[in-house]
Amino acid sequence: MEFLEQRREHALALFRIVVGLFFVFHGVQKVSKGTELLSWPAGPVMLIELIGGGLVLIGLWTRWAALISSGAMAYAYFVVHQPKALLPIENGGELAAVYSWAFLLLVFTGAGAWSIDQLRTRSQKKTLATA
Repeated sequence: MEFLEQRREHALALFRIVVGLFFVFHGVQKVSKGTELLSWPAGPVMLIELIGGGLVLIGLWTRWAALISSGAMAYAYFVVHQPKALLPIENGGELAAVYSWAFLLLVFTGAGAWSIDQLRTRSQKKTLATA
């Protein structure tokens, strides 16, 4: 177990990077299909997928980006999918539900290793230590 525990931050970073990248891909897909920015709700969701996913991917303002992305996916699940049927397996909302929970996890855990958030925190600590 110590082996796994020592790699926790890196596993979290890989999780964050993969989830962010896949989320960006959804935004890119909407752009390539010609989704209009002013169309509701696809336009704002496209921006959240592109910007929020990109921020999560690089680990910048991760908790805020993940919170907004989680909320967007919860909205997608409850407004678009859930009226069709109760369970995600029945209503096609599995991906929205999983994204919502994955981003909620990142709200609580933060970015982990290999992130701009971590670099900023280290830089602030060094500045405070030298002051």
